[in-house]
Amino acid sequence: MSILVMKFGGTSVANLNRIKNLYKLVKQKIDSGQKKLVIVVSAMSGVTNSLVKEFKKIDDEINNPEYDVVVSTGEQYSSAIISAYLNKKGIRSRSLMGWQIPIFTDDHYGKSKIQSIDHKTLKKFLKKFDVLVIAGFQGISSENRITTLGRGGSDTSAVAISAALNSPTCEIYTDVKGIYSADPRLIKNAKKIKNITYEEILEMAALGSKVLHPRSVELAMKYDINIHVRSSFMRKLGSMVVKEENKLEKEVVTGISASENDANISLKGIPDKPGVAGQIFSILADADINVDMIVQNITDDGKFASITFTVPLDDCKKAVKVLRNSKIKFKKIFFDTKICKISIVGVGMKSNVGVAKVMFETLAKKNINIKVISTSEIKISVLIESHKKKVALNSLHKAYGLGL
Repeated sequence: MSILVMKFGGTSVANLNRIKNLYKLVKQKIDSGQKKLVIVVSAMSGVTNSLVKEFKKIDDEINNPEYDVVVSTGEQYSSAIISAYLNKKGIRSRSLMGWQIPIFTDDHYGKSKIQSIDHKTLKKFLKKFDVLVIAGFQGISSENRITTLGRGGSDTSAVAISAALNSPTCEIYTDVKGIYSADPRLIKNAKKIKNITYEEILEMAALGSKVLHPRSVELAMKYDINIHVRSSFMRKLGSMVVKEENKLEKEVVTGISASENDANISLKGIPDKPGVAGQIFSILADADINVDMIVQNITDDGKFASITFTVPLDDCKKAVKVLRNSKIKFKKIFFDTKICKISIVGVGMKSNVGVAKVMFETLAKKNINIKVISTSEIKISVLIESHKKKVALNSLHKAYGLGL
């Protein structure tokens, strides 16, 4: 039984007209011979933000199990509405929540990870129905409670379901034509990338590109799932995520991304002793707080150190609180939420020199100060003031010749 998995984001299901468009895409697939479809849907555009806002009036922490119950209702609503419309149009359809399948996750509420999916249940339902409309972004914990996968988690749901069903391709439908060299809303001449490697899109996704959720790319790499990112509103091919060996042209820099979803925390006056940094990051890890960019400086007399690092913006208050309540000795703690992480990504960096030189010189010419730097084999990231994001993006996009 050939099964195609299609995922539709919030803008693609935002209202009745968008749902009618989704129906046309589904009907086109069925008419072309694809008889069994699994559709994974996000909440309608703006709904999850509203739910989060309402919950945070009660509790700022997203690791509260009740948070997951509240924010998962957006996908439940959209999946049921879409299934009802498909049935009305003569397509045998049924909606499914994560717990009904079930999609088993760990117990990290607010940002759970999928552990397994009961593919037998899905295949059983596909014998009776031609289309399954699954609420993305959610699963069920070992405590029999609803869990959510973190913002953008419906991408992960879709790829995981593709893997569970041995479906080789997962089509991700969005409001843009594909994956771009930069955010087309910020860079007018950003160009669509025809082919991009798993490694490149994983870096871009982790660094703020909103096209794909990072964990969805990790799963695609692990289970060799082809991802086709394309527009819900145009019938043209989009961007293909491929293995590096299948990408013929390896540009030095493939794309540039910007993220304002981080906070910068600095600890000053830390005793410069072995193991102190390990203690700091162990405390944060125990609090389930992910740390990204890290810089350490030592005072001239060698007695004290300062450590600066970034954490997800939503975890900033929690991180500051656990550090203040810890036994770590430090003189001062500062945090800054008005920062932006600018990153350049490209597998071509592996074999080309001078990439960092271009980046730093370009930013210096625009009088943009770099707070923190981090690198990997195929990426360079810098932390800058958030109000200089657009200038930095446009300047770097031009410097690396990424425009149309």
